[in-house]
Amino acid sequence: MPIRPPLSGVASVASPEGGGKLSAPAAARNKDSIVDALRRFLPASGNVLELASGTGQHAVALAKAFPNLIWQPTDMDPSRLSSIDAWADEAELENLKSAVTLDAVNPGWATAHAPQDGVLLVNLLHLISTNESKCIIREAAQALNPGGRLMIYGPFLREGRATSEGDQSFHSRLQSHDPETGYKDHEDVMTWGLDQGLAPHDTIEMPANNLFLIWQKPAV
Repeated sequence: MPIRPPLSGVASVASPEGGGKLSAPAAARNKDSIVDALRRFLPASGNVLELASGTGQHAVALAKAFPNLIWQPTDMDPSRLSSIDAWADEAELENLKSAVTLDAVNPGWATAHAPQDGVLLVNLLHLISTNESKCIIREAAQALNPGGRLMIYGPFLREGRATSEGDQSFHSRLQSHDPETGYKDHEDVMTWGLDQGLAPHDTIEMPANNLFLIWQKPAV
């Protein structure tokens, strides 16, 4: 992923919690709603790859909620990788694997991480470019087993517009900092999945004006 100038106080905020763990307020707020939403879409068993896992709070919550799924967290930031493993060590979950380095916006990772029954991405698309977003979806589609699902959570534009003044302000701040970033329109993103052979499966309204976008790879 290209190194972008930091957007202080806005994107991916996390603070030390002790024992090598980082804690992100956003992850603490949304992890329960994410778990609840995914009960409808995750398989009963299999392998799930989480891209850009961040602090590891989501990985622990999801591995705990879905004990029959093997959960593989990833990130590209060494401090986040250490935090993921610190959370995992504390949780002692047999189905939560050690974090691995993966730069999700650089092409070519699908082969090394296939096959997967699910690929999850939380709160990243608005922080990266359109081309980087398309790369993630393309690689995820290649990594999925037939019948597997790609699940992307985050803030999106609806028909080209933000859904609140706060979202518009955040979107504008992101774009003023880096014009290639900012909220993507959810219909465009769904089309990018369709372009990679993924069937649109569902769009779920989530708290704080977020969406869960779900695709399924057709069975052979």
